[in-house]
Amino acid sequence: MEHVANDWPPAKGDYVIGSIDSRIAVVTLASSIEPTEKAAIWGTCKTENLGVEKVVINIISNSNIRYLLLCGGESRGHLSGKSLIALHNNGIDENGRIIGSDGAIPFIENIPENAIIRFQEQVDLIDYTGLTDKKEIYELVDVYSNKNEAYAEEPFVILTGKRKKSCIQHSSSADIILSDEFVIDAENGIICTSDQL
Repeated sequence: MEHVANDWPPAKGDYVIGSIDSRIAVVTLASSIEPTEKAAIWGTCKTENLGVEKVVINIISNSNIRYLLLCGGESRGHLSGKSLIALHNNGIDENGRIIGSDGAIPFIENIPENAIIRFQEQVDLIDYTGLTDKKEIYELVDVYSNKNEAYAEEPFVILTGKRKKSCIQHSSSADIILSDEFVIDAENGIICTSDQL
């Protein structure tokens, strides 16, 4: 069984890859802390929505990761660390809101609920929010980097990338022709392909 997805990690972000076989991922929240290669992935998470989503996407696509260490200073207003903890403990409601998060906009919109369940089952959260001492963080990474076995299921891959933008509404009367393919409805302020008329 493969434990790491091809082209891992799939979500781009502010992180460094270490040992992909390591059992621990490190999120330094809003702090910039020099990484150790003993962690599978090491980086920041400053937002309670897209940032949290990227953490989840990158962790569940590597079944070797069994622990998530939160350290560094919390992101003001966004509370990404508290949001990660709330997501891990409580999941999301029917509107995609992280249950129990006090972040400004704690909504998960780009990953399915079964990915969140996988995140909850695959990793144990180790909360050291506020810890910035590199030596202490490295010691924690040493303890967990080889602890436990890989998660027993294949990597859960969610592809990320640019979304195709489409018209918010359909135009009934285009008044400016840009090309054979694109038209503008100036009255409604939208650009559409000619087949959307």
